[in-house]
Amino acid sequence: MLTESDVRLADGRTLHVYDTAPGDTRRLAVFWHHGTPNIGSPPEPLFPAADRLGIRWISHDRPGYGGSTPRPGRDVASAATDVAAVADALGIGQFAVIGHSGGGPHALACAALLPHRVLSVVSMSGMAPYDAEGLDWFAGMTPSSAAALRAAAEGRAAKEAYQATAAYDPEMFTPADHAALSGDWSWLDTVVAPAVAAGPGAQIDDDLAYVSPWGFDPAQVTAPVLFLHGNQDRVIPYAHGQWLARRCPAAELRLAPGDGHLSVLTSAPSALDWLHARR
Repeated sequence: MLTESDVRLADGRTLHVYDTAPGDTRRLAVFWHHGTPNIGSPPEPLFPAADRLGIRWISHDRPGYGGSTPRPGRDVASAATDVAAVADALGIGQFAVIGHSGGGPHALACAALLPHRVLSVVSMSGMAPYDAEGLDWFAGMTPSSAAALRAAAEGRAAKEAYQATAAYDPEMFTPADHAALSGDWSWLDTVVAPAVAAGPGAQIDDDLAYVSPWGFDPAQVTAPVLFLHGNQDRVIPYAHGQWLARRCPAAELRLAPGDGHLSVLTSAPSALDWLHARR
């Protein structure tokens, strides 16, 4: 049963929160961190695997998306403060975190900055910090993906100007990605459409955060972390996952042969098994 509610924060903001098993402390709480641009509804294609494992999904719309108050100028690290507030409001002590795409850095932020609460982490198709030493950050990205993030690196005005004329580029996705979008992961349309319909503000805030100092170092993540990345990813190339796996002290890297940015999600049920085994 998916319920939705609003959590009021100490600074006056509101986070719109999703919970699949309200009050059920027997289940492992797993916080889902959504991609860009999405709203925060937890991933329905993973509900059967989660039910099998006894997982309780918790998630929220990142600031500016859906029902959550915008927070211009936010950094990636701010996700930890927001997740801690949601966990406190729901009476949850410890939990696991999982993120896809832009949700990956936000999941890592929680693990780095809430070390006594985060049990384990999965990052799928996630990016490395913009200042990652030794990483050619844009190498392997499609021109449209690189252009969107290069504009963000130039500052808010440049990013706003870029976003005003940006169009969807189907070439950023591989044939395997398009196949996933035609199957169970057509669910993504239900979280992308409302995020895009609300305007580009939250997406701009996301991209600015990705190319700015994150507010933590991935090396601070001491919890077990699984990096799952498609070796054909054209949005966030797999070299990002390789870099992160080298940086985090308790990391495991799974490169998914033939998978792109979205089709890697078809391997997510096994990532849930991995999370559950480390509760």
